Amino acid sequence: MHHTPTPASPAQDPRSHPSAELVQVVLGECSVADADTVFTVLRAHFPSDRGVDAPRQTEQESPAVWTGEFRVAGSPGPARGVLLAGPVTADLQGGPVAVAHLREALEAAFVVSPVGTVSGDQEIEVQLRLTGAEHGAPPGDA
Repeated sequence: MHHTPTPASPAQDPRSHPSAELVQVVLGECSVADADTVFTVLRAHFPSDRGVDAPRQTEQESPAVWTGEFRVAGSPGPARGVLLAGPVTADLQGGPVAVAHLREALEAAFVVSPVGTVSGDQEIEVQLRLTGAEHGAPPGDA
């Protein structure tokens, strides 16, 4: 089966690429501003289904989560450290290579602590805790 991008599914649309390159990102336990910061960092490196949409707070009292899907075809470029107001829980799910590349982008911008990993036949799920890089410097340059 061939999938040819059409005007309704442009090349930048992550749904038009092989699933091995897709990583679903779920952010939780964080502020709207911090969720937007993380997605902005990821969009700087990888095409996303989110476009430039910023997360929005709803009126629900239950904890909010934000999701995005990213097409990760290679290693990210360099990034500067980014400040966060508080910790962010990030769940990454996708092909092992794509998840590793997306994690590299997060590690370049934030301090990343692994929480857990679940491996399947062709997918991996990783939970990370992100905190802001100290004083906006890249995490390795402190």
